[in-house]
Amino acid sequence: MNPLAARAEPERMLRLYLTDHFAGATGGSELARRLARTHRNGPYGRELDTFAHDVARDRETLRTLMASLDITPQRAKVAAAWTAERVGRLKPNGRIVRRSPLSNVLELEAMRMGVEGKASCWRALRMLADNDDRLPADELDSLIDRAEDQSSFLERLRVRMAAGAFGPEPAAGDVRRTAHRPSPA
Repeated sequence: MNPLAARAEPERMLRLYLTDHFAGATGGSELARRLARTHRNGPYGRELDTFAHDVARDRETLRTLMASLDITPQRAKVAAAWTAERVGRLKPNGRIVRRSPLSNVLELEAMRMGVEGKASCWRALRMLADNDDRLPADELDSLIDRAEDQSSFLERLRVRMAAGAFGPEPAAGDVRRTAHRPSPA
């Protein structure tokens, strides 16, 4: 195989990987904003607003990291992700006029999956940072930590919302056990 082609293939894979993640970050940022708006007057409004700002900031950080690698977002992918987030709002959740409590649960689950994907992206870039000076290892370590904190926050909130939708809300001490209860053997 041609040595130039051999080096170009990993670069191409990284380009595809990051443009896909950037598109996902666009959809995630939109969903985080929507969650914050929906719950702005509720008990989690302030935390969700902070979360939405952090998600938007993470998206911009990804854009900056991509630029340092000479990778630009693909408009078609970004537009598709933005559209998919909007279409996802149309899901039937048992209510026509009012927002269903199930919407909260499903949106938090989708958001948590997105945050887990983002953490995976940060970890992949962190691995590359050991051999690529264009990637800031310390910043990636911080981004990984923040994504883990975001995931924990979303899981705690999801458990509370699920309990509210499906039954009584668990006591504060029960949230962790409920969220991580092992399945029967």
